Amino acid sequence: MTMLHRGLSLIATLVLGFALFVFLAYAFNLMTFPFDYDQGEGFELVDTILFSEFRSPYQNTDAFPYYSSNYPPLYHVIAAPFVWVFGDAYWYGRLLSTVSTLIAAGAISYAVYRAEGHRWIAILAGLAFISSNTVYHIGALYRQHIMMVAFEVVAVVILVHAIPRKQTRAIALGLFLIVLAGYTKQLAAITAIAVLGWLFLRNPRRGMMWGAGFTLVGGAIFGVLTISTGGEWWRQAILANVNEFNPLQTFGLTLLWLRLHLLLIIPAGLFFAYELYADRLSLYSVWFLFATVLGAIGSGTWGAGDSYFATSIAATCILSGIFFSRILNNNWSVTKTAYSKFIPQSKHILTASMLVIPVLYIGYGVMTFKMPTEGMIFGTVAQVLSIEPNVMGRHYDSATYDVVGYANIGHFVTQEDIENGRYIVSLIEASETPVMSEEAGFSLVANRPVITNPTQLRNLWLNGLWNGDALIADIETQRYGIIIFRASFYPTPLLEAIGQHYSVTETVIMNGFTYRILRPNDE
Repeated sequence: MTMLHRGLSLIATLVLGFALFVFLAYAFNLMTFPFDYDQGEGFELVDTILFSEFRSPYQNTDAFPYYSSNYPPLYHVIAAPFVWVFGDAYWYGRLLSTVSTLIAAGAISYAVYRAEGHRWIAILAGLAFISSNTVYHIGALYRQHIMMVAFEVVAVVILVHAIPRKQTRAIALGLFLIVLAGYTKQLAAITAIAVLGWLFLRNPRRGMMWGAGFTLVGGAIFGVLTISTGGEWWRQAILANVNEFNPLQTFGLTLLWLRLHLLLIIPAGLFFAYELYADRLSLYSVWFLFATVLGAIGSGTWGAGDSYFATSIAATCILSGIFFSRILNNNWSVTKTAYSKFIPQSKHILTASMLVIPVLYIGYGVMTFKMPTEGMIFGTVAQVLSIEPNVMGRHYDSATYDVVGYANIGHFVTQEDIENGRYIVSLIEASETPVMSEEAGFSLVANRPVITNPTQLRNLWLNGLWNGDALIADIETQRYGIIIFRASFYPTPLLEAIGQHYSVTETVIMNGFTYRILRPNDE
Protein backbone atom coordinates (compact mmCIF):
# COMPACT_ATOMS: atom_id res chain seq x y z
CA MET A 1 0.00 0.00 0.00
CA THR A 2 2.85 2.39 0.81
CA MET A 3 4.46 1.76 -2.58
CA LEU A 4 1.16 2.38 -4.35
CA HIS A 5 0.69 5.58 -2.38
CA ARG A 6 4.15 6.77 -3.37
CA GLY A 7 3.57 5.83 -6.99
CA LEU A 8 0.30 7.75 -7.15
CA SER A 9 1.90 10.71 -5.35
CA LEU A 10 4.69 10.69 -7.91
CA ILE A 11 2.14 10.75 -10.74
CA ALA A 12 0.33 13.65 -9.04
CA THR A 13 3.63 15.50 -8.74
CA LEU A 14 4.38 14.93 -12.43
CA VAL A 15 0.92 16.10 -13.51
CA LEU A 16 1.05 19.27 -11.40
CA GLY A 17 4.74 19.72 -12.17
CA PHE A 18 3.85 19.83 -15.86
CA ALA A 19 1.45 22.67 -15.05
CA LEU A 20 4.37 24.52 -13.46
CA PHE A 21 6.45 23.91 -16.60
CA VAL A 22 3.67 25.27 -18.81
CA PHE A 23 3.34 28.33 -16.59
CA LEU A 24 7.07 29.10 -16.68
CA ALA A 25 7.15 28.65 -20.46
CA TYR A 26 4.14 30.97 -20.74
CA ALA A 27 5.85 33.56 -18.53
CA PHE A 28 9.02 33.45 -20.61
CA ASN A 29 7.02 33.72 -23.82
CA LEU A 30 5.25 36.85 -22.55
CA MET A 31 8.52 38.44 -21.43
CA THR A 32 9.65 38.43 -25.08
CA PHE A 33 6.50 40.22 -26.26
CA PRO A 34 6.95 44.03 -26.56
CA PHE A 35 3.26 44.99 -26.65
CA ASP A 36 0.10 44.65 -24.56
CA TYR A 37 -0.88 41.01 -24.13
CA ASP A 38 -3.79 41.58 -21.76
CA GLN A 39 -5.76 44.77 -22.25
CA GLY A 40 -4.47 47.30 -19.70
CA GLU A 41 -0.90 46.09 -19.29
CA GLY A 42 0.39 49.13 -21.14
CA PHE A 43 -1.26 51.50 -18.69
CA GLU A 44 0.43 49.63 -15.84
CA LEU A 45 3.71 50.38 -17.63
CA VAL A 46 2.72 54.03 -18.04
CA ASP A 47 2.08 54.25 -14.28
CA THR A 48 5.49 52.71 -13.67
CA ILE A 49 7.17 55.20 -15.99
CA LEU A 50 5.45 58.13 -14.28
CA PHE A 51 6.56 56.94 -10.83
CA SER A 52 10.11 56.47 -12.14
CA GLU A 53 10.00 60.17 -13.10
CA PHE A 54 8.58 61.03 -9.64
CA ARG A 55 5.27 62.04 -11.22
CA SER A 56 1.79 60.96 -10.15
CA PRO A 57 -0.39 58.82 -12.42
CA TYR A 58 -3.50 60.14 -10.64
CA GLN A 59 -4.21 63.07 -12.93
CA ASN A 60 -7.06 65.25 -14.12
CA THR A 61 -8.79 63.35 -16.92
CA ASP A 62 -10.48 66.51 -18.22
CA ALA A 63 -7.16 67.96 -19.43
CA PHE A 64 -4.79 66.70 -22.13
CA PRO A 65 -3.58 63.91 -22.26
CA TYR A 66 -6.70 62.89 -20.28
CA TYR A 67 -4.77 60.16 -18.49
CA SER A 68 -5.17 58.72 -15.02
CA SER A 69 -4.85 55.44 -13.16
CA ASN A 70 -7.33 53.65 -10.90
CA TYR A 71 -4.84 51.34 -9.19
CA PRO A 72 -2.80 51.79 -6.01
CA PRO A 73 0.88 52.66 -6.44
CA LEU A 74 2.99 49.93 -4.82
CA TYR A 75 3.35 47.52 -7.74
CA HIS A 76 4.44 50.35 -10.00
CA VAL A 77 6.76 51.83 -7.38
CA ILE A 78 8.52 48.46 -7.02
CA ALA A 79 8.91 48.23 -10.80
CA ALA A 80 10.04 51.87 -11.22
CA PRO A 81 13.80 51.25 -10.65
CA PHE A 82 13.79 48.90 -13.66
CA VAL A 83 12.85 51.88 -15.84
CA TRP A 84 15.98 53.72 -14.73
CA VAL A 85 18.16 50.81 -15.86
CA PHE A 86 16.28 49.23 -18.78
CA GLY A 87 13.94 51.94 -20.03
CA ASP A 88 10.35 51.25 -21.08
CA ALA A 89 9.70 47.50 -21.28
CA TYR A 90 7.11 44.91 -20.34
CA TRP A 91 9.42 42.09 -19.31
CA TYR A 92 10.32 43.33 -15.84
CA GLY A 93 6.70 43.81 -14.79
CA ARG A 94 5.91 40.31 -16.02
CA LEU A 95 8.98 39.01 -14.20
CA LEU A 96 7.80 40.63 -10.96
CA SER A 97 4.40 38.96 -11.36
CA THR A 98 5.98 35.58 -12.11
CA VAL A 99 8.16 35.80 -9.02
CA SER A 100 5.12 36.85 -6.97
CA THR A 101 3.25 33.75 -8.17
CA LEU A 102 6.12 31.50 -7.14
CA ILE A 103 6.38 33.23 -3.75
CA ALA A 104 2.65 32.70 -3.14
CA ALA A 105 2.96 29.02 -4.09
CA GLY A 106 5.99 28.63 -1.83
CA ALA A 107 4.14 30.25 1.08
CA ILE A 108 1.23 27.85 0.54
CA SER A 109 3.60 24.87 0.65
CA TYR A 110 5.24 26.25 3.79
CA ALA A 111 1.86 26.78 5.46
CA VAL A 112 0.79 23.17 4.83
CA TYR A 113 4.17 21.74 5.85
CA ARG A 114 4.35 23.79 9.04
CA ALA A 115 0.83 22.79 10.00
CA GLU A 116 1.30 19.02 9.68
CA GLY A 117 4.87 18.32 8.55
CA HIS A 118 3.83 16.31 5.48
CA ARG A 119 6.37 17.34 2.83
CA TRP A 120 4.78 15.70 -0.21
CA ILE A 121 1.32 17.12 0.40
CA ALA A 122 2.90 20.52 1.01
CA ILE A 123 4.59 20.38 -2.39
CA LEU A 124 1.38 19.29 -4.10
CA ALA A 125 -0.58 22.09 -2.42
CA GLY A 126 1.83 24.72 -3.76
CA LEU A 127 1.82 23.20 -7.24
CA ALA A 128 -2.00 23.05 -7.15
CA PHE A 129 -2.10 26.84 -6.77
CA ILE A 130 -0.03 27.37 -9.93
CA SER A 131 -2.08 24.73 -11.78
CA SER A 132 -5.26 26.77 -11.31
CA ASN A 133 -6.46 28.22 -14.62
CA THR A 134 -7.11 31.54 -12.89
CA VAL A 135 -3.63 31.78 -11.41
CA TYR A 136 -2.12 30.74 -14.75
CA HIS A 137 -4.04 33.58 -16.39
CA ILE A 138 -2.79 36.39 -14.19
CA GLY A 139 0.43 34.97 -12.79
CA ALA A 140 2.74 36.27 -15.53
CA LEU A 141 0.99 39.47 -16.63
CA TYR A 142 2.17 43.02 -16.12
CA ARG A 143 -0.72 43.42 -13.67
CA GLN A 144 -0.66 43.94 -9.92
CA HIS A 145 -3.25 41.35 -8.84
CA ILE A 146 -0.91 38.41 -8.22
CA MET A 147 1.52 40.54 -6.21
CA MET A 148 -1.40 41.49 -3.98
CA VAL A 149 -2.18 37.78 -3.51
CA ALA A 150 1.47 37.05 -2.65
CA PHE A 151 1.44 39.74 0.05
CA GLU A 152 -1.85 38.35 1.39
CA VAL A 153 -0.69 34.73 1.55
CA VAL A 154 2.61 35.55 3.25
CA ALA A 155 0.82 37.84 5.72
CA VAL A 156 -1.78 35.24 6.69
CA VAL A 157 0.83 32.49 7.05
CA ILE A 158 2.80 34.73 9.42
CA LEU A 159 -0.26 35.78 11.43
CA VAL A 160 -1.62 32.25 11.84
CA HIS A 161 1.32 31.40 14.07
CA ALA A 162 2.16 34.83 15.48
CA ILE A 163 -1.24 35.78 16.89
CA PRO A 164 -1.76 32.74 19.20
CA ARG A 165 1.83 33.14 20.45
CA LYS A 166 1.38 36.91 20.93
CA GLN A 167 4.54 37.62 18.93
CA THR A 168 4.24 41.37 18.64
CA ARG A 169 6.84 41.95 15.93
CA ALA A 170 5.54 39.14 13.74
CA ILE A 171 1.94 40.37 14.14
CA ALA A 172 3.02 43.88 13.19
CA LEU A 173 4.87 42.49 10.14
CA GLY A 174 1.86 40.45 9.05
CA LEU A 175 -0.53 43.38 9.33
CA PHE A 176 1.94 45.64 7.53
CA LEU A 177 2.09 43.14 4.66
CA ILE A 178 -1.70 43.39 4.40
CA VAL A 179 -1.35 47.18 4.20
CA LEU A 180 1.14 46.63 1.38
CA ALA A 181 -1.33 44.25 -0.30
CA GLY A 182 -4.02 46.94 -0.08
CA TYR A 183 -1.76 49.51 -1.70
CA THR A 184 -0.99 46.98 -4.42
CA LYS A 185 -4.68 46.47 -5.18
CA GLN A 186 -7.79 47.57 -3.29
CA LEU A 187 -9.27 44.04 -3.28
CA ALA A 188 -6.95 43.16 -0.36
CA ALA A 189 -9.56 44.83 1.83
CA ILE A 190 -11.24 41.40 1.92
CA THR A 191 -8.21 39.82 3.59
CA ALA A 192 -7.96 42.78 5.97
CA ILE A 193 -11.59 42.28 7.03
CA ALA A 194 -11.03 38.54 7.58
CA VAL A 195 -7.84 39.01 9.62
CA LEU A 196 -9.11 41.87 11.79
CA GLY A 197 -12.42 40.09 12.34
CA TRP A 198 -10.64 36.90 13.45
CA LEU A 199 -8.37 38.94 15.72
CA PHE A 200 -11.39 40.57 17.34
CA LEU A 201 -13.19 37.25 17.87
CA ARG A 202 -10.14 35.76 19.59
CA ASN A 203 -9.53 38.73 21.86
CA PRO A 204 -11.74 41.82 21.42
CA ARG A 205 -9.41 44.17 23.31
CA ARG A 206 -6.25 43.13 21.48
CA GLY A 207 -8.17 42.98 18.22
CA MET A 208 -9.30 46.58 18.64
CA MET A 209 -5.75 47.69 19.51
CA TRP A 210 -4.21 46.02 16.47
CA GLY A 211 -7.09 47.21 14.32
CA ALA A 212 -6.49 50.79 15.43
CA GLY A 213 -2.81 50.54 14.57
CA PHE A 214 -3.60 48.99 11.20
CA THR A 215 -6.09 51.75 10.43
CA LEU A 216 -3.63 54.44 11.52
CA VAL A 217 -0.87 53.23 9.21
CA GLY A 218 -3.18 52.58 6.26
CA GLY A 219 -5.02 55.86 6.82
CA ALA A 220 -1.79 57.86 7.00
CA ILE A 221 -0.68 56.51 3.61
CA PHE A 222 -4.15 57.21 2.23
CA GLY A 223 -4.02 60.78 3.50
CA VAL A 224 -0.60 61.42 1.99
CA LEU A 225 -1.76 60.12 -1.40
CA THR A 226 -4.95 62.18 -1.31
CA ILE A 227 -3.24 65.44 -0.30
CA SER A 228 -0.20 65.05 -2.57
CA THR A 229 -2.41 64.45 -5.63
CA GLY A 230 -4.82 67.27 -4.92
CA GLY A 231 -7.64 64.80 -4.27
CA GLU A 232 -7.17 62.90 -7.53
CA TRP A 233 -6.16 59.71 -5.66
CA TRP A 234 -9.56 59.72 -3.93
CA ARG A 235 -11.39 60.51 -7.16
CA GLN A 236 -9.52 58.17 -9.48
CA ALA A 237 -8.67 55.15 -7.30
CA ILE A 238 -11.64 55.08 -4.92
CA LEU A 239 -14.73 56.83 -6.28
CA ALA A 240 -14.15 55.63 -9.84
CA ASN A 241 -13.94 52.01 -8.71
CA VAL A 242 -17.59 51.75 -7.69
CA ASN A 243 -18.58 49.72 -10.74
CA GLU A 244 -21.85 48.22 -11.93
CA PHE A 245 -22.65 44.68 -10.74
CA ASN A 246 -23.73 41.84 -13.01
CA PRO A 247 -25.17 38.92 -10.97
CA LEU A 248 -25.07 36.61 -13.99
CA GLN A 249 -21.33 37.16 -14.28
CA THR A 250 -20.85 36.30 -10.60
CA PHE A 251 -23.02 33.20 -11.02
CA GLY A 252 -21.14 32.00 -14.11
CA LEU A 253 -17.68 32.61 -12.64
CA THR A 254 -18.66 30.92 -9.36
CA LEU A 255 -19.82 27.83 -11.23
CA LEU A 256 -16.57 27.85 -13.20
CA TRP A 257 -14.55 28.14 -9.96
CA LEU A 258 -16.46 25.17 -8.58
CA ARG A 259 -16.02 23.10 -11.72
CA LEU A 260 -12.28 23.66 -11.94
CA HIS A 261 -11.38 23.40 -8.25
CA LEU A 262 -14.08 21.10 -6.86
CA LEU A 263 -11.66 18.32 -5.84
CA LEU A 264 -9.89 20.76 -3.52
CA ILE A 265 -12.91 22.85 -2.52
CA ILE A 266 -14.68 19.83 -1.00
CA PRO A 267 -11.81 18.86 1.36
CA ALA A 268 -11.25 22.54 2.19
CA GLY A 269 -14.93 22.81 3.06
CA LEU A 270 -14.76 19.65 5.15
CA PHE A 271 -11.83 21.05 7.10
CA PHE A 272 -13.75 24.29 7.63
CA ALA A 273 -16.72 22.28 8.94
CA TYR A 274 -14.42 20.22 11.19
CA GLU A 275 -12.98 23.37 12.77
CA LEU A 276 -16.39 24.97 13.07
CA TYR A 277 -18.04 22.05 14.88
CA ALA A 278 -15.26 19.99 16.47
CA ASP A 279 -12.37 22.36 17.05
CA ARG A 280 -11.68 26.09 16.76
CA LEU A 281 -11.89 28.18 13.61
CA SER A 282 -8.41 29.03 12.39
CA LEU A 283 -7.48 32.18 10.51
CA TYR A 284 -7.11 30.02 7.39
CA SER A 285 -10.76 28.98 7.61
CA VAL A 286 -12.07 32.49 8.22
CA TRP A 287 -9.89 33.79 5.38
CA PHE A 288 -11.19 31.05 3.08
CA LEU A 289 -14.80 31.98 3.87
CA PHE A 290 -14.38 35.74 3.38
CA ALA A 291 -12.17 35.44 0.30
CA THR A 292 -14.61 33.07 -1.37
CA VAL A 293 -17.86 34.88 -0.64
CA LEU A 294 -16.68 38.47 -1.11
CA GLY A 295 -14.38 37.55 -3.99
CA ALA A 296 -17.28 35.89 -5.79
CA ILE A 297 -19.46 38.96 -5.34
CA GLY A 298 -16.64 41.24 -6.52
CA SER A 299 -16.06 39.11 -9.62
CA GLY A 300 -19.39 40.28 -11.00
CA THR A 301 -18.45 43.96 -11.15
CA TRP A 302 -17.54 45.57 -14.47
CA GLY A 303 -13.83 45.12 -15.23
CA ALA A 304 -13.49 42.22 -12.78
CA GLY A 305 -13.37 38.53 -13.65
CA ASP A 306 -12.02 35.15 -12.60
CA SER A 307 -8.93 36.80 -11.07
CA TYR A 308 -11.10 37.81 -8.10
CA PHE A 309 -11.07 34.15 -7.01
CA ALA A 310 -7.26 34.00 -6.80
CA THR A 311 -7.10 34.69 -3.05
CA SER A 312 -9.83 32.11 -2.42
CA ILE A 313 -7.86 29.57 -4.48
CA ALA A 314 -4.79 30.18 -2.31
CA ALA A 315 -6.84 29.61 0.84
CA THR A 316 -8.41 26.52 -0.72
CA CYS A 317 -5.00 25.00 -1.47
CA ILE A 318 -3.88 25.60 2.12
CA LEU A 319 -7.02 24.23 3.80
CA SER A 320 -7.25 21.16 1.56
CA GLY A 321 -3.52 20.49 2.03
CA ILE A 322 -3.83 20.65 5.82
CA PHE A 323 -6.91 18.42 5.69
CA PHE A 324 -5.14 15.80 3.57
CA SER A 325 -2.02 15.93 5.74
CA ARG A 326 -3.99 15.55 8.93
CA ILE A 327 -5.79 12.48 7.59
CA LEU A 328 -2.50 10.85 6.59
CA ASN A 329 -0.90 11.78 9.91
CA ASN A 330 -4.04 10.75 11.83
CA ASN A 331 -3.43 13.85 13.90
CA TRP A 332 -6.84 15.10 14.96
CA SER A 333 -7.11 17.21 18.09
CA VAL A 334 -10.79 16.75 18.69
CA THR A 335 -12.66 18.64 21.33
CA LYS A 336 -15.17 16.33 23.02
CA THR A 337 -18.31 17.26 21.17
CA ALA A 338 -21.21 15.43 19.61
CA TYR A 339 -19.43 15.72 16.28
CA SER A 340 -16.16 14.04 17.27
CA LYS A 341 -17.43 10.62 16.15
CA PHE A 342 -17.42 11.84 12.55
CA ILE A 343 -13.67 12.56 12.51
CA PRO A 344 -11.87 10.01 10.29
CA GLN A 345 -9.65 7.98 12.63
CA SER A 346 -10.40 4.48 11.37
CA LYS A 347 -7.47 2.47 9.95
CA HIS A 348 -9.61 1.61 6.95
CA ILE A 349 -10.22 5.29 6.25
CA LEU A 350 -6.51 6.01 6.65
CA THR A 351 -5.61 3.23 4.21
CA ALA A 352 -8.15 4.40 1.65
CA SER A 353 -6.94 7.98 2.04
CA MET A 354 -3.42 6.97 1.01
CA LEU A 355 -4.90 6.10 -2.39
CA VAL A 356 -7.68 8.68 -2.66
CA ILE A 357 -5.65 11.80 -1.80
CA PRO A 358 -3.03 11.55 -4.58
CA VAL A 359 -5.81 10.53 -7.00
CA LEU A 360 -7.67 13.74 -6.06
CA TYR A 361 -4.58 15.79 -6.89
CA ILE A 362 -4.22 13.92 -10.19
CA GLY A 363 -7.88 14.58 -10.96
CA TYR A 364 -7.45 18.24 -10.05
CA GLY A 365 -4.47 18.46 -12.42
CA VAL A 366 -6.61 17.01 -15.21
CA MET A 367 -9.54 19.33 -14.44
CA THR A 368 -7.29 22.40 -14.59
CA PHE A 369 -5.21 21.20 -17.54
CA LYS A 370 -4.07 23.80 -20.04
CA MET A 371 -1.20 23.98 -22.54
CA PRO A 372 -0.20 25.32 -25.95
CA THR A 373 -0.78 22.95 -28.83
CA GLU A 374 2.02 24.24 -31.05
CA GLY A 375 5.81 23.95 -30.97
CA MET A 376 8.24 21.06 -30.78
CA ILE A 377 7.49 20.08 -27.16
CA PHE A 378 3.88 21.10 -26.68
CA GLY A 379 2.86 20.16 -30.19
CA THR A 380 4.20 16.65 -29.64
CA VAL A 381 2.42 16.33 -26.28
CA ALA A 382 -0.83 17.58 -27.84
CA GLN A 383 -0.51 15.05 -30.63
CA VAL A 384 0.20 12.16 -28.25
CA LEU A 385 -2.71 13.11 -25.97
CA SER A 386 -5.02 13.98 -28.90
CA ILE A 387 -5.57 17.50 -27.56
CA GLU A 388 -7.20 20.02 -29.87
CA PRO A 389 -6.82 23.78 -29.32
CA ASN A 390 -9.87 25.71 -28.13
CA VAL A 391 -8.21 29.13 -27.66
CA MET A 392 -7.07 31.21 -30.64
CA GLY A 393 -6.41 28.00 -32.55
CA ARG A 394 -3.15 27.53 -30.66
CA HIS A 395 -3.94 26.72 -27.03
CA TYR A 396 -6.06 24.32 -24.97
CA ASP A 397 -7.76 25.36 -21.74
CA SER A 398 -10.02 23.00 -19.79
CA ALA A 399 -12.10 25.96 -18.62
CA THR A 400 -13.13 26.86 -22.18
CA TYR A 401 -14.25 30.45 -22.78
CA ASP A 402 -18.02 30.29 -22.50
CA VAL A 403 -18.24 32.19 -19.20
CA VAL A 404 -18.56 35.99 -19.20
CA GLY A 405 -15.66 37.49 -17.27
CA TYR A 406 -13.24 34.62 -17.85
CA ALA A 407 -10.21 36.27 -19.49
CA ASN A 408 -9.68 35.24 -23.11
CA ILE A 409 -5.92 34.79 -22.67
CA GLY A 410 -3.39 32.09 -21.85
CA HIS A 411 -2.13 31.33 -25.35
CA PHE A 412 1.47 31.92 -26.41
CA VAL A 413 2.36 34.79 -28.73
CA THR A 414 4.18 34.28 -32.02
CA GLN A 415 6.66 36.15 -34.18
CA GLU A 416 3.78 37.03 -36.47
CA ASP A 417 2.08 38.77 -33.55
CA ILE A 418 5.22 40.82 -32.96
CA GLU A 419 5.49 41.75 -36.64
CA ASN A 420 1.83 42.81 -36.76
CA GLY A 421 2.36 44.92 -33.66
CA ARG A 422 5.32 46.59 -35.31
CA TYR A 423 3.14 47.34 -38.33
CA ILE A 424 0.68 49.20 -36.11
CA VAL A 425 3.61 51.10 -34.59
CA SER A 426 4.73 52.09 -38.10
CA LEU A 427 1.29 53.59 -38.75
CA ILE A 428 1.61 55.67 -35.59
CA GLU A 429 5.12 56.80 -36.53
CA ALA A 430 3.89 57.88 -39.95
CA SER A 431 1.13 60.03 -38.48
CA GLU A 432 1.93 63.74 -38.34
CA THR A 433 -0.71 64.33 -35.69
CA PRO A 434 -1.27 62.70 -32.27
CA VAL A 435 -2.63 59.16 -32.10
CA MET A 436 -5.13 57.81 -29.57
CA SER A 437 -4.78 54.09 -28.92
CA GLU A 438 -6.90 51.88 -26.71
CA GLU A 439 -3.71 50.09 -25.71
CA ALA A 440 -0.70 52.08 -24.60
CA GLY A 441 2.02 49.74 -25.87
CA PHE A 442 1.94 50.93 -29.47
CA SER A 443 2.34 54.58 -28.46
CA LEU A 444 5.15 53.74 -26.05
CA VAL A 445 7.13 51.84 -28.69
CA ALA A 446 6.53 54.68 -31.17
CA ASN A 447 7.70 57.18 -28.55
CA ARG A 448 4.41 59.07 -28.74
CA PRO A 449 2.39 60.40 -25.79
CA VAL A 450 -0.16 58.00 -24.29
CA ILE A 451 -3.55 59.65 -24.59
CA THR A 452 -6.31 58.58 -22.19
CA ASN A 453 -6.91 55.36 -20.29
CA PRO A 454 -10.19 54.04 -21.76
CA THR A 455 -11.36 51.84 -18.89
CA GLN A 456 -10.63 54.59 -16.37
CA LEU A 457 -12.59 57.11 -18.43
CA ARG A 458 -15.47 54.65 -18.56
CA ASN A 459 -15.35 54.10 -14.80
CA LEU A 460 -15.40 57.85 -14.18
CA TRP A 461 -18.21 58.38 -16.67
CA LEU A 462 -20.39 55.67 -15.14
CA ASN A 463 -19.93 57.30 -11.74
CA GLY A 464 -20.68 60.80 -13.02
CA LEU A 465 -17.09 61.95 -12.50
CA TRP A 466 -15.99 62.60 -16.09
CA ASN A 467 -16.82 65.78 -17.96
CA GLY A 468 -15.36 64.74 -21.30
CA ASP A 469 -16.05 68.00 -23.14
CA ALA A 470 -12.40 68.68 -24.00
CA LEU A 471 -11.68 65.18 -25.31
CA ILE A 472 -14.94 65.04 -27.27
CA ALA A 473 -14.05 68.42 -28.77
CA ASP A 474 -10.72 66.92 -29.87
CA ILE A 475 -12.62 64.15 -31.62
CA GLU A 476 -15.03 66.55 -33.29
CA THR A 477 -12.14 68.62 -34.64
CA GLN A 478 -10.37 65.41 -35.69
CA ARG A 479 -7.24 66.26 -33.71
CA TYR A 480 -6.00 62.67 -33.83
CA GLY A 481 -4.67 61.27 -37.07
CA ILE A 482 -5.38 57.70 -36.00
CA ILE A 483 -7.55 56.07 -33.33
CA ILE A 484 -6.91 52.42 -32.52
CA PHE A 485 -9.66 50.20 -31.10
CA ARG A 486 -9.51 46.70 -29.71
CA ALA A 487 -12.42 46.31 -27.30
CA SER A 488 -14.15 49.74 -27.50
CA PHE A 489 -13.93 50.30 -23.73
CA TYR A 490 -14.27 54.09 -24.00
CA PRO A 491 -17.30 55.89 -22.47
CA THR A 492 -20.40 55.80 -24.63
CA PRO A 493 -20.42 59.57 -25.44
CA LEU A 494 -16.83 59.30 -26.66
CA LEU A 495 -17.61 56.22 -28.77
CA GLU A 496 -20.56 58.07 -30.32
CA ALA A 497 -18.37 61.06 -31.19
CA ILE A 498 -15.72 58.81 -32.71
CA GLY A 499 -18.38 56.98 -34.73
CA GLN A 500 -19.55 60.29 -36.19
CA HIS A 501 -16.13 61.66 -37.13
CA TYR A 502 -13.91 58.61 -37.75
CA SER A 503 -14.17 55.47 -39.86
CA VAL A 504 -12.36 52.13 -39.89
CA THR A 505 -9.81 52.07 -42.70
CA GLU A 506 -8.12 48.74 -41.96
CA THR A 507 -7.87 45.97 -39.41
CA VAL A 508 -4.83 44.18 -38.03
CA ILE A 509 -4.83 40.82 -36.23
CA MET A 510 -2.37 40.65 -33.35
CA ASN A 511 -2.31 38.13 -30.53
CA GLY A 512 -5.60 36.71 -31.78
CA PHE A 513 -7.43 40.03 -31.38
CA THR A 514 -8.67 42.39 -34.08
CA TYR A 515 -7.29 45.92 -33.93
CA ARG A 516 -9.33 48.47 -35.87
CA ILE A 517 -7.50 51.45 -37.35
CA LEU A 518 -9.78 54.50 -37.58
CA ARG A 519 -8.97 57.69 -39.48
CA PRO A 520 -10.83 61.03 -39.73
CA ASN A 521 -13.75 61.06 -42.16
CA ASP A 522 -12.31 64.16 -43.84
CA GLU A 523 -9.40 62.07 -45.07
